[in-house]
Amino acid sequence: MNEVAPPPFTVVMPLWRGDRADRFRAAARSATLEQDLRPAHLIVTVDGPVGPELDRELAGIETGELGPALVLRHDRHRGLAPALQDALDRAETEIIARADADDLCRRDRFARQIPALADGQLDLLGCAMQEFSDDVAPGTGPLRRRPLSHEEVVAYLPVHSPFHHPTVVMRAPVALAAGGYRELDHLEDYWLWERMVLAGARCGNLPDVLVDYRVDEDLFARRGGWGMLASDLRLQRIFLRDRVIGPWGFVRNLASRGAYRLVPGAARRFVYRTFVEPFSPRSR
Repeated sequence: MNEVAPPPFTVVMPLWRGDRADRFRAAARSATLEQDLRPAHLIVTVDGPVGPELDRELAGIETGELGPALVLRHDRHRGLAPALQDALDRAETEIIARADADDLCRRDRFARQIPALADGQLDLLGCAMQEFSDDVAPGTGPLRRRPLSHEEVVAYLPVHSPFHHPTVVMRAPVALAAGGYRELDHLEDYWLWERMVLAGARCGNLPDVLVDYRVDEDLFARRGGWGMLASDLRLQRIFLRDRVIGPWGFVRNLASRGAYRLVPGAARRFVYRTFVEPFSPRSR
């Protein structure tokens, strides 16, 4: 019996002026030419003007260096959610895969993830990822995992985001039916997962590490402050309204997030490494 070919899919990669051209080049190649299962299409959604080095990289992509591709350019910086929504609206395949402009997809990522969606049993699928940096080689840094089964995802959702955003593949019609990406600073993905789950999407994560996630010294500093806490407050109010959490869960989540967001960056790194990541569900 002949094997059924995996369905076509589109890689969606946002870009903005703060991204480095060399890292973008490596990330884009890792998600296209270097994949065992290559995408049918690449959409790079450019959030505002970029410098000449990134422009040169984009020009090469537009001429087909990485295969069929579309570059969506925007004349001003609007934020991640509008940029991703533009790509979601323009994707021509049912399945889309998220990738970031400074992370690295392992070569078997899509060969593992896309067939898992092909049978129609799942609508949203992530995987584990592993940190790396200029000082930590890929494959040697701390692991980041998330719950595996749909039931575990649903149970985890009220407490933390059950997916690592740069690792997900999803059915675009299901995401669009749930309202797509909406603006919520740094938490637009978490809000989308909530709405997809409430709309009946079937979800899961693979236990395998299929993405190398770049971290830098400023990562945990960027995850703090009053602005991030304001986003937390807005999302928790939504969760309360949608009955994802009750009043006690609302108080508990805000208390823990307030403490996490308002401590110094070094303390935030310690809290995440010591209390959050070790309690993420592991592979069975």
